[in-house]
Amino acid sequence: MHALKLTQIGNSVGLILPKEVLARLKLEKGDTVFVTETPDGLAVTPYDPAFESQMEAARAVMKKRRAVLHELAK
Repeated sequence: MHALKLTQIGNSVGLILPKEVLARLKLEKGDTVFVTETPDGLAVTPYDPAFESQMEAARAVMKKRRAVLHELAK
């Protein structure tokens, strides 16, 4: 567990993530992170939950229409 300190950044307040946390999340300067509410509290993740649900829907379509996609690829 890492304790993070809030710091003033212009008119906003931000968190400074230690390099170990950045490495574990595979993040670099300029990347976007998402804060989602979970039953255990808040989670910070580099993965967009909305994009993930769209990808699940796309995977279902690709699985169902595999033959059609194969023909289109020819």
